[in-house]
Amino acid sequence: MRKVDRQRLLKNLIQTHEIERQEDFVKLLQAEDIDVTQATISRDIKEMQLIKVPNADEGYHYSLPPEKKLDVKEKLRRILRDAYITHKQQDYFVVIKALPGNGTAIANLLDQMQLSGVFGTIGGDDTVLVICKSEENAKQSTKFIEDLLK
Repeated sequence: MRKVDRQRLLKNLIQTHEIERQEDFVKLLQAEDIDVTQATISRDIKEMQLIKVPNADEGYHYSLPPEKKLDVKEKLRRILRDAYITHKQQDYFVVIKALPGNGTAIANLLDQMQLSGVFGTIGGDDTVLVICKSEENAKQSTKFIEDLLK
């Protein structure tokens, strides 16, 4: 299961269950025939910035963080405007060049956007490789990036 899909499922579980421990996530996912380790859940919790809030019965359960002021698209727009150098599209691929130290953040934000035509991203220090599902999707992704830069 892809990380994005797993984290979407974790978000749904948090909204429908009072989950007190990481092991509870593992058990609920195993009940859905999804094999996952506690270590993976721990990394997801950190990345999703989940917090623990008090239960009615003196315990604590996981909750989603308070809404951020900037949405993912706006964060991506800002980092591209600050760090963007150039981009190129070739076949199914789009390469984005940025200032050093920004590639991973741009790739992560693109992943969070969950663009339907994007198969995945690879972020390096100053370069992002966007792997698309088709050449047409690569053209759409290029347009999306160009629109953010306007």
